[in-house]
Amino acid sequence: MRMKRNLEQDATNNAKESRVGVVPKPHSYKVRFGTTPAVWATPPDSGGEFFKRHIVAAGLIVVLAISLLAQNIPTSILSTDAMRTWLTYISSDDLEGRGTFNEGLGLAATYIADQLKDGGVSPGGDHGSYFQRVPVLGIRNLGRSSLTVEVKGQTRTFRDGEGVTFQKFVGVSRTFTVDQVEFLGNNAESTKTADYKGKVVVWLDYPDSITLLAAEEGGISAVLTAGSSNPGSDSSSGAPDFVTSQRLDLPRMPSITVGPELLDFLFSASDTNYGQIRTRSSRSEALKAFALKGVRLTINIDGNYRVVSSQFTRNVVGIVEGSDPQLRSTFVAFGAHYDHLGYIQGPLYGEATDRIYNGADDDGSGTTALIGLARAFAKGEKTRRSLVFVWHAGEELGLYGSRYFADNPPESVGDINNIVTQLNIDMIGRNRDNRSAEASTVYAVGADRISTELHNTLVDANASMSRPLSINFEMNDPSDGERIYYRSDHFSYASKGIPIIFFFSGLHPDYHQVTDTVEKIDFDKMARIGQLVYEIGRRVANQDRAPVKDFRGARAGRGATGKLSTN
Repeated sequence: MRMKRNLEQDATNNAKESRVGVVPKPHSYKVRFGTTPAVWATPPDSGGEFFKRHIVAAGLIVVLAISLLAQNIPTSILSTDAMRTWLTYISSDDLEGRGTFNEGLGLAATYIADQLKDGGVSPGGDHGSYFQRVPVLGIRNLGRSSLTVEVKGQTRTFRDGEGVTFQKFVGVSRTFTVDQVEFLGNNAESTKTADYKGKVVVWLDYPDSITLLAAEEGGISAVLTAGSSNPGSDSSSGAPDFVTSQRLDLPRMPSITVGPELLDFLFSASDTNYGQIRTRSSRSEALKAFALKGVRLTINIDGNYRVVSSQFTRNVVGIVEGSDPQLRSTFVAFGAHYDHLGYIQGPLYGEATDRIYNGADDDGSGTTALIGLARAFAKGEKTRRSLVFVWHAGEELGLYGSRYFADNPPESVGDINNIVTQLNIDMIGRNRDNRSAEASTVYAVGADRISTELHNTLVDANASMSRPLSINFEMNDPSDGERIYYRSDHFSYASKGIPIIFFFSGLHPDYHQVTDTVEKIDFDKMARIGQLVYEIGRRVANQDRAPVKDFRGARAGRGATGKLSTN
């Protein structure tokens, strides 16, 4: 998982079958009646009570087996032995920490692809392979965007570098006008962005990157922040203005730093002018939000981009085709990121000797569980919809792999809107802060934000399990300081309007340390969370329709349990 501030092969075929957790077909469920024939032939008493008791017990077993078959719920789909084998290699020093642009990540990609091929999962990447190349580009923007402000019939235009500074990644060139502008004071993080959809908002303090993501997701048209205007880029410099894997020809929410001259003019027709706001702010007085009067803004986006550097990494993509001719062109997507932090290239200090970030939990645990899930679905009864499994690269550096996949889905998937749900697994092999009381806890994030129905499917699926997990919605709470919802690959799909659920077992002292190693992983917990993800995916993939999108935002938060109303 991105930090908040940055955001051996099996020996025999039989061994493979027993360790990958194959989902049995219904006819392969077997009920064993009793222990040995000799016991059945010689009941211990003439009244036949022993025989009767065993018949009753056998009958109960039959009922249970029939019930399982009716629900099509396998008793186990992930083998802890198999996951231990896979994760031991994936998190080994041989892979050198799986840095996004390092050889170790290539070794990991090949290993994952080998497990998919062996398990009968079809390739879903470029040119019939398991790999999707992800270009990560360094870009300079030579354009001159501008902001025109009209207040009560008076108009002034401010060009980039002259009283205003546009964030360099502005998206596709376009011009749009907004006549609803809201001043929101200082605390950008506390803003419920969906309340300002279609409006321009003004903050005194520059928002962090996560707040800007939240603003864009909430539909805010543009963000203006008080600050010093900087001159435009030095065109003679070879350094990129920004690095991205996203398409440059799609619209983005502009973030603009504006100087005092513009702000004085912008607030000139309102009851409270900018001078009064500055005075109150300097005295640390509370600043009330209000709508600006008589204002009309025209934003001209000039995206004149030049690629000045290129690097490549790879997603790994597998497909299990659905059985329904009408539904198999749609997908349930399962994801994890298989990159990590690489290794320390500089000097080690003190008595430190270990320089490799093994990333067993982050996100070797999700990577490994996803291998097991893909193989289980491939060997089990086919779902009606197709399934796509994506091991994203570059999550630690900026969601590079998932951003690219969401903007450029491979031919095997087609349009990104063919994906009806995305289930993301990142760090599911430990307990939060190493608390033993959390051995059965999983944090679920984002399930209710786009689709209430998907949240309720999560609750139902968990209740159907033989060992239900304790689902904690604390990190889905909008007030949660970690703001986990914006920090892993599911957000790349959510930003496209795709319902998601993010599964996470919590941060711990080994997070982003060289001590995140395989011997600390709880494989039983991994298997249980994997079983839940399997069951949710199976249910969504077999529904007649996709989960209904109602975009009602986060409601299940700290202390929440159970289903939500769809009314």
